[in-house]
This record gives sequence, structure tokens and C-alpha cells, in this order.
Amino acid sequence: MIVENGEFIMTALEYDDPNCIHSVEELIEYIDKVGFLPLFGNEIPGFSVEEHTWYMGWWSGNAEDDPWMWREELAKSRKVAYGKFFDKKAGFISLKWLPYFANYRRNGYDFDALYEDGYAERRSKKIMDLFVKDDIEDEDEMWKDDLILSTELKKMAGFGKNGEKNFTGVLTDLQMKLYLVMVDFRRRLNKKGEEYGMPVSILLPPEVVWGYKHIASAYKEKPEQSKERIIKHIIELYPDAKEKDINKIIK
Repeated sequence: MIVENGEFIMTALEYDDPNCIHSVEELIEYIDKVGFLPLFGNEIPGFSVEEHTWYMGWWSGNAEDDPWMWREELAKSRKVAYGKFFDKKAGFISLKWLPYFANYRRNGYDFDALYEDGYAERRSKKIMDLFVKDDIEDEDEMWKDDLILSTELKKMAGFGKNGEKNFTGVLTDLQMKLYLVMVDFRRRLNKKGEEYGMPVSILLPPEVVWGYKHIASAYKEKPEQSKERIIKHIIELYPDAKEKDINKIIK
């Protein structure tokens, strides 16, 4: 997506372009093929969902054609990971590549160890504590899978008026470090039990969704090795990509 004269212009494809992705299923297949993919265009040409989909489908409200709606279906499918993973912006990671991103972004730390060593702030812990079961030692059993709207998560973690600040920023940081992923979108309910407003995200630790053993399976290699693995893969797919642009997107 580019901005010209204050207007956002999609860098997407014509419907009949042979490279155009036309469905949720095709997009999942493509993400599995390339390994990981930002939602919108960025410094690396071709490295986004936007540039492989029909430009008229975006925000059309038609579930068959609208990649903005597809992202909700992909998150719910749990066949790929979805969240703010690339330069604090949304994107997808295949299950094959998820452990390498977790190892690199977490620098080899589970969240509790990160906090105990002073590398995570108290606001992040207040959010993560809402997903942890008490007195559970088995990593595969320690996480809660309660589905909490992010609007409710904000209140429960003590953010908001007269409370902690910058909930959105802290939540984004936890996604960038792969401690949380988006797994669903639901609309809020009013006092009558009626839905209203735009769909709101629901997040969970990836360990809940795919198991601790899978998420930690790349911990056996150094985080720097995982980073180099990711960079090498991007260069194989996009040989003209500049080093500074790759580092900006995956840092």
C-alpha cells in the first residue's frame, strides 16, 4: 500500500492475473509455501498478502473476495499464526517457521524467565499472568485457553483510565516477541446480549494453540542462528531485497 496525495493506493493485482490469490484456502497454501508473509506491502516488493490479491476485494465486505476478512478466518483456522509480527504490523507465519521466529524474537527466553532476568516490564507481565495457570510445572499444561476479547483483557490487566498506559503498544510488543498471537475475532455484546461494533481480536499464547514442545522446538539452536535462517530464506525468495529492509521487517 502506498500513499499518493494523501490517498492510500493498493499495490494489488487484477482478478484474472495468474498470480492472484482468490480464497482463504489458496492464501493458506501460499503462506505455507513461502513460510511467512506480512499483510500489507512493505520495503520488499512482492513480500505481502496485498501484492498477491485482487485490489477490488479489499474492504469490499464480501467474505469470498476480501483479504481483510480472510485474515479473521486464517486466525480462527489456526493453520497459520497471525499477529503483529513484522515491524509492528500484521502478518502470518507458517507453523513450520513459527518455532524459529519464537526462538529469535524471544532470544531463547520463555516469558517468566524473561521477566525474572529483567528483560520484560511489569505491564507485560500483568497481561501474560492472565493466561497462566497457578502451580503448574508442566509447560504443556500451564497455559489457560480462555478466550478473552482484547477490550476485556485491557480492563483485566489494569489498563485504562487511572491505570496502566499504552495497552496497544505493550500488546504489540508481546506479539512481536511471539508471546501472544491472534486466534479469533468477535464483536462485543451489549446489555441485551446483542452484537455491536467492529470485530475485536482474541489473543492466546502460541503454546496454547500448538503446544509448548512445538513452539520451543527451535530453542536447541542459538537465536542468532534462527535469525540468519530467516534472513537466508527471505533472500532466497527475494534476491533483490536490501539488508536494511530485511532487518527492519524481521527485527
